[in-house]
Amino acid sequence: MLESSKVAIVTGASSGIGYAASLALSKAGVRVAVGARRIDRLLELEKQIVNNNSDDEGRKRVREEIFTQQKLDVTSKSDCDSFVDTVIKKWGRIDILINNAGLMPLSYFKNRKVEEWEQMIDVNIKGVLYCTSAVIPYMLDKKSGHIVNISSVAGRIVFAGGSVYCATKHAIAAFSEGLRKELSPEYKIRVTCIEPGAVSTELLETITDESMAKFIQASKNMETLQSEDIANAILYAIQAPNHVNVNEILIRPTAQER
Repeated sequence: MLESSKVAIVTGASSGIGYAASLALSKAGVRVAVGARRIDRLLELEKQIVNNNSDDEGRKRVREEIFTQQKLDVTSKSDCDSFVDTVIKKWGRIDILINNAGLMPLSYFKNRKVEEWEQMIDVNIKGVLYCTSAVIPYMLDKKSGHIVNISSVAGRIVFAGGSVYCATKHAIAAFSEGLRKELSPEYKIRVTCIEPGAVSTELLETITDESMAKFIQASKNMETLQSEDIANAILYAIQAPNHVNVNEILIRPTAQER
């Protein structure tokens, strides 16, 4: 179990890895603040976490002390700042940031889906920068904290149809290492970059390029990872002793070749 006083922020918590990570963190005793654009899904998450407590007193405590949710668009710096301010006002601290929000509308570059490129850059890169920037002052003040960035195996391996997506995930891998060098030795702020392979999430549903049909089908035919597998990897990293900085976790399905 993690310290019950610890506070974690999870972005993109309305589905997939973010949803599973929020559940896992709450079960581990962490106070969890979640953000996403789909507030209805966050309310479902709240209900599930509340119902995991068997008695009325426990459920009341969850609502008042353990869980909070807020609509969050990570492409808006003011949204990110406001979310962090709300968490600080409620609990006075931020110990863990899970930068999970992301999009994967894969397409062949020649098809020039410019709007989708811009969405990926805004969410996958700028969103991570905005949220990290918002929490950094509080972590620096305490000289402690843990930032977990969800990258991808695409942050290591480039494939046709994924040039822009891979570029965004390579950026997160580079950003994570730069953060580690800046923050870990002097300020004791740990940084972990998690690089999942194929995971059963809603990401495939964001692909509009019909040329990617074979990729989508191959992914559906594979025994993929589950969101809970990545949540467990996140817990492994943040539950390590303070002198242990798990910098990178690359996790693929057994059936995935690349």
